[in-house]
Amino acid sequence: MTLKFISSTALVITAVTLLVVLAFHVRAGATANAVAVLKTTGMTCSSCSSAITKALKRESGVAVTEVDVAGGLVIVGYDTQRTKPETLAQKVSDAGFSSNIYAVLTPEEFKQATGREIGRSASATTGCCGVNKGGCTNNRQNLAQGE
Repeated sequence: MTLKFISSTALVITAVTLLVVLAFHVRAGATANAVAVLKTTGMTCSSCSSAITKALKRESGVAVTEVDVAGGLVIVGYDTQRTKPETLAQKVSDAGFSSNIYAVLTPEEFKQATGREIGRSASATTGCCGVNKGGCTNNRQNLAQGE
């Protein structure tokens, strides 16, 4: 009876320890309560987009990234409690691209400016940057003005 009790206790302690260790290794998903629009130069192809996305995803607090290579914009949905737009621009710069903060918006302002939520792909019928009229130039103006 004592051996059974000891082995059961050891099993429970092992299971609890394993769950605690795994809980610390699981990265909780960030929630975007702000959107940073970064004007970025030096991007030429989808490999650039992948490198930027990979660099930003490593940053704690990044919920979603969108890279518009042709328009020169990197759009990042992030948690303001865990990171800052300056840090995001630096991460893009560290990946080998010149990047500056173009605008910081709330998700609501982003939706107003683009007609879609951050992280939702633009439909195939819309123009560049997910807008129907004006393409990237008009969209950048709307983003900068928070329209």
